[in-house]
Formats: sequence, C-alpha cells, structure tokens
Amino acid sequence: MTIRPDTEHYRELFLNDVPMMDMRAPVEFNKGAFPCSENIPLLDDKQREAVGTCYKQKGQDEAIALGWQLATPEIREQRIVAWQDFIQRHPEGYLYCFRGGLRSRLSQQLVGEAGTAYPLVAGGYKAMRRFLIDELDQQCETLPLTLVSGRTGSGKTLVIHELAHALDLEGLANHRGSAFGRQIQPQPCQIDFENSLSIAVMKQCAQHQQPIFAEDEGRMIGGVTLPMHFIELMQKSPLAVLETPIAERIDIVLADYITEAYPQYTAKYGEEEGAEKFREQILGNLSRIRKRLGGERFTQLHAEFSEALDAFINNNDAEGFRVGIQMLLTDYYDPMYDYQQGQREGRVVFRGERAELLQWAEAYSMA
Repeated sequence: MTIRPDTEHYRELFLNDVPMMDMRAPVEFNKGAFPCSENIPLLDDKQREAVGTCYKQKGQDEAIALGWQLATPEIREQRIVAWQDFIQRHPEGYLYCFRGGLRSRLSQQLVGEAGTAYPLVAGGYKAMRRFLIDELDQQCETLPLTLVSGRTGSGKTLVIHELAHALDLEGLANHRGSAFGRQIQPQPCQIDFENSLSIAVMKQCAQHQQPIFAEDEGRMIGGVTLPMHFIELMQKSPLAVLETPIAERIDIVLADYITEAYPQYTAKYGEEEGAEKFREQILGNLSRIRKRLGGERFTQLHAEFSEALDAFINNNDAEGFRVGIQMLLTDYYDPMYDYQQGQREGRVVFRGERAELLQWAEAYSMA
C-alpha cells in the first residue's frame, strides 16, 4: 500500500472537504474546529491539562513520559479502535493536533504500530486556522459581492437558495437574523462560524469570478459576529432589493417561524414539552424587543400571540398569528428598514419581485 505523505496544502483540504481527525482534547475542539473534522482525542481534558502542566514545569521529555503513563493499555486500545474506524471510513483523510507536533505524531505512531499508516496535517489546527483568517481577509479585498436586500419576511433566504452563486450567511450561522430567528439547534461558536464562512467564500471564488450574492445582514447574526473585513465589504457592496407584497410576507413569516418550526419542537421534545418550549420561544422573543415595541404595543402583541398559540397548539389553526405578524412587520420592522435603506440608496442596482430578481441576477452574473 502506498504511504501518503503529510500535507500542508490547506486550500486543497478545505476545497475538497477532506475528512480530518482532530486529536485535540474535547475542550479545545469545542472552542473551534473545521466543518469536516471529527474529534477523536489522544488525551481527554484532564489528561491534556496534566501533560500541559508537566511540559511547562519539567519539559518535553517528562511530558511525553507522563502521556505514555496516562495512556494505559486499555485507553490505547480504545483510541486505536476509534482511530482505525475513522481511517476505514475516510482512507483519504488526515489527522492533526494543535500545532502538528507532539500529540499528532504520537497518535500517528500508535496508529502505525497497529498496522495502519495515516498522514498528518503539518502545522495542525493553529496553521489551518491562521490560513482561513488570512484567506478571508484577502478575498474580501476583491470579492465581487452583491447583497440581496429587502424587508423582513420578503423571502431573501429563499432567493439566496435559488441563486447559483451565493453565500447563505444565515445558514452558516444557524439563525434567521431577526429577533425571532433563533433555531432549535444551537448556533455554532464564533470560531466555527468564521471557519465555515471562510471556506464557503473560498469555494465560491474557486468556481468563478462573477458576482457572488449574500443576504443583507447586520453586524451580528444572532449570537455570532461577521468578521470585520467582511462587514466592511458588505458596507460598500451593491444592493439588489427584493420587493414582496405584505400578504406574501405574512405567509413566509408564518411558515418560517410557526408552521415549519413547531414540528421540530415536538419531534425533539415530544408533544407536551415541545408545545411548552415553542410557546416560551415565541413569547420570549417578543419580550426581548419589549422596550423597542413600547409598553402598549407589546401588551397588544403579547395578547395576540398568546391567543394564537392556544389555537395553533390545541387546534392546529395558525391563522390567528396573521394579525400579530402584520403588526410586527408594518409597525416595527418596516420603519427600521426604511430608515436604514434611506442611508444607502446610492448602492441600489435593482428593485423587483422574486421572479424578476432571479432573472436579473442570472443576466447580472453573465455580464
């Protein structure tokens, strides 16, 4: 069998979604990793801490000795079985640790002694993370970005999904961007989001040099923040404004946040607990914008949504949400959008409804 060499071709790893075995401790992996990586650590969190302390106090040789001491025969066997399973599933993959040093080479040695040669990523996590940061910063200098703008509920995400060359920022952030945009699954951590964004941009740029579309977003998407250079790029990018009638916007919001969201709660938590968590989610989102709504409007909307939730959960009737959704759109979201849009009129390159925008975008991309 041909032994594959170690690699430092980070771009190829990310462009080709090459599977990678992350040998770092779980606490490190949870703070930031890569989309195609799987955490099968050499040391658990406590063992890593002990070895790290030993390294600082007594040096590398003592740290290595402690590592072998902690890695009992039973633990080694468990690790090797897990690593070999990954290798069998991903023979084209690689392994890495934080800097491509001690842990990855020890893991590589153990795997090799078990009869399997598996290459590592030179420089490890730190080098790949640095590569993705620098790559995104460089791409932002020339990225031909065009933003799909429009009022809340106009269907911007639906348009993004239909465009051939687009970045789904809300998909990467696992959040719909508004006060009601929290998803049932948690958002990625900040580093994971930045890594995924950099890889997505890299893939788009590798495909072509024509305009790349993204949804018009603020600095934050839920709890994650767009990188500074990407924000600066968005602030000067042209805008394609999606115009959608209010009745259609209500339909879109009703589907996104109510009728398509609720089954996810009941599937995860069961009927009774799912219904309660869904109610808490909707009313909790409303409470988070209470100050901006004002006391009287908040009280009215809270009553509207509470009554609508009762009818929906008990009778599967979602029509009661329409009044409250329209109030939120016309009285809360639209005035904010109109103010913001008034500051950037000179950047608008298109206005139109969904079919018109998709047709325009196709011609715009080929120009």
